[in-house]
Amino acid sequence: MLFPLESALTADPKTVAASGDYDIVIIGAGISGAIIAKQAAEAGKRVLILEAGTGANRTLAGYDDLLTNFYSAASKDNQSPFPLNANAAMPRSPLRKLQAGQTDSSTYIVQSGPYVSDTTYTRIFGGTTMHWEAKTPRLLRSDFKTRTIFGQGLDWPLSFEEIEDDYRLAEREIGVSANVDDQQYLGQTFPGDYVFPMRGLPLSYLDQQVNKGIEGTSVELHGKTYPLKVRPYPQGRNSIPNPAYDGGKGYRPIGAVDTHQVEEGGRCQGNTNCVPLCPVQARYHAGKTLAKAFAVNGKSSERLVELLSQAVASKVNIDPDSGKVRTIEVKVYKDPASAAHETITVKGKVFVLGAGAIETARLMLASGLPSTSGLVGRNLMDHAYLLNWALMPQICGTMRGTSSTGGIVDLRDGPFRERQAAFAIDIHNDGWGWATGAPTSDLLELVDDRNLHGADLRRGVIDRVSRQLLLAFMIEVMPVESNRITVDPRYTDPLGNMRPILSFTVPEYTMKGAAYGRHFARTVFARLGAQDHTYYDPSDFGYVDFEKQGYAIRGGNHLAGTHIMGTTKTNSVVDKNQRSWDHENLYLVGGGSMPTIGTANVTLTLAAMCFRSSRDILKYLH
Repeated sequence: MLFPLESALTADPKTVAASGDYDIVIIGAGISGAIIAKQAAEAGKRVLILEAGTGANRTLAGYDDLLTNFYSAASKDNQSPFPLNANAAMPRSPLRKLQAGQTDSSTYIVQSGPYVSDTTYTRIFGGTTMHWEAKTPRLLRSDFKTRTIFGQGLDWPLSFEEIEDDYRLAEREIGVSANVDDQQYLGQTFPGDYVFPMRGLPLSYLDQQVNKGIEGTSVELHGKTYPLKVRPYPQGRNSIPNPAYDGGKGYRPIGAVDTHQVEEGGRCQGNTNCVPLCPVQARYHAGKTLAKAFAVNGKSSERLVELLSQAVASKVNIDPDSGKVRTIEVKVYKDPASAAHETITVKGKVFVLGAGAIETARLMLASGLPSTSGLVGRNLMDHAYLLNWALMPQICGTMRGTSSTGGIVDLRDGPFRERQAAFAIDIHNDGWGWATGAPTSDLLELVDDRNLHGADLRRGVIDRVSRQLLLAFMIEVMPVESNRITVDPRYTDPLGNMRPILSFTVPEYTMKGAAYGRHFARTVFARLGAQDHTYYDPSDFGYVDFEKQGYAIRGGNHLAGTHIMGTTKTNSVVDKNQRSWDHENLYLVGGGSMPTIGTANVTLTLAAMCFRSSRDILKYLH
C-alpha cells in the first residue's frame, strides 16, 4: 500500500508535549491501536500514537532490514529479527528451568518457578502482528458462556451475537482467507450470503496425508463420540480475492506498505517461515492498518494522525476530583543504545492503552491503578501448547506451504469441557523445528550418530525432514486470579520503568486436557502408521508433572485476561466496550479484556472488540 512520505513522518516530542488538542492518545502501534487510530481518523478526530519501538519498519526498507536480521541470526526464534532495544525490551530466549520459589530476573520478564513461560510479544511498530502465525478462527458461541454452560471460567458480558458484526469488520480489515463451508462445524453458522474476503488456502499435501489416515475414524471422550477430520484454518494472509465478497463488490488485498510504490505482498507464496516474518508481506500486520490511518493525512487539510516513536509511556496521571485521566507521562529516548531520554507529558480527551495484555497491566500497576476490583494484572491467560511429533511412513512434503494450513478442531467444544480443557490441533508444515530445532538437529544426528556424509547425508536429510509430522495441541486455559502480572521497584529497565513480573501455574483443568491430548496424539500416530518420537525432557523450563507423567508446556503468545471485561466495577476492570469502570476517558483494549480465550487465537477477537470500542469512543467524544 502506498501512502505519502509526509504522512508517515514521526512527530516531534516538544510539539507533542505542547499540544493540548488531541482527541485520542493511543499507547501502542499494534493491531488494537491501529484499528482505533484508523477509525478515529476517518471520523475526523485528531490522534496521537505513542510507540515504544523505533518505528524503522514503517517502510519496506526497514521491514527488509528485519528480514536480513532474521536470515543472519544463528538462533531463529520469534524475536530474532528485532534488534535489541533495552529501552523497549521484550521477552527473549534462552530461558532456564527454575525450582519452586526460585526467581530469574536475567531476562526482561521476571519469572518465578517452577513453571517458566516462553510466551512472547513484540514492542515495535506493528506490535505482535509482526511475528504472528496469522490463524484467524472465531471464538465459538459456547466460549462466551463457559461459566453458565460448563461451570468453568467466566461468562463474557456480551454474547457472540453482539460481536458477530464486528467479527466481519475484523475479517475485512485483516483480509481473512477462508471458505465458509470449511468453518461450519461445532455449531458455527454464517449468514447465507456471507463469504470471507478471500478464498481459503488449500490444505497442504501433509494435511491431506494426515486426513487420509484419520477421516472416517473417531474418538470417544466422556461418553460422546467425536468424528475426526482435517479442516483448513482461516488465515490472515493473502490468497485469491473472492469476487462474491461484499455483495459482489469483491475485495482488494493490501500488499506491502511503503512510502514509495512497491510490487510486493501479493498472494501467499508458501515460504513456510511465516513466523516470525513473511518474506513478501503477504501476511497481514498492523502496519497495513496504520498505513490506512496515515493515508487520511494526505486527504485532510490538517494532519490528523501523528506517530511519536521511541516513546515509552511511564505513568497514567488521574485527576483526583473527576477520576478522569489527566495526562500520561512519556519517556522519549534518543537512541536504543542509550538510556538518555527526556520526559514529556501528553494531554488528550480520551486515552487508549493498547500495549498488549502484559504491558498495559504493567503500566497501570506502575501508575498505582489496580482498579476498584483489584483485578489489573490478574487472570493472565495464554494458550498452553503441547507438542507431539512423529515420522510418517511415507514422504509427505513437509516444508511446503505456510506454517499451518490445517488442523483437527473437532475437540474445540463438547460436554467434556465440564471436566477438562478443550483443544485445537495444528498440523505444522514446517516439521519438527519448534519441538527439536529441526532440521539442524536432524543434520547433527545423521552426521554424529550415523556417520553419514556426501550423497548419503543429503538423501538422509531429505528423507528425514520430508516425513516429519508435528501436532501442536493448543489447549484452553481458564482465568485464575493467581496467574498474574505484578511490578516491583527492585526490577526496572534502563529508563527506570518497572518491569513485569510473571507468576503463572498451568491450571489442573488445562493439564487434564494436555494428558488427554498426549493420548490423542498416540492414537492418531497409530492410525497413520507414524513412529512417535515425542520426548519431554525433565530439565525443560516448561516441564510440568501431572498425575505421575511429565509434559513440556509451551506458551502460545496469545496473551489475555489482565484487565478483564465484566458487568460491574467489582468483578472486572473494563465494561463490554473496554472502557475503564474507574476512569471514564480511559480504554484498556486488546486481549487483556478477554474473560476467556477458548481455543481460538486471540487476534481476530481482539480486533473485533476494538471496532466495538472505536464506536464507543466516538460516541463519547460527541
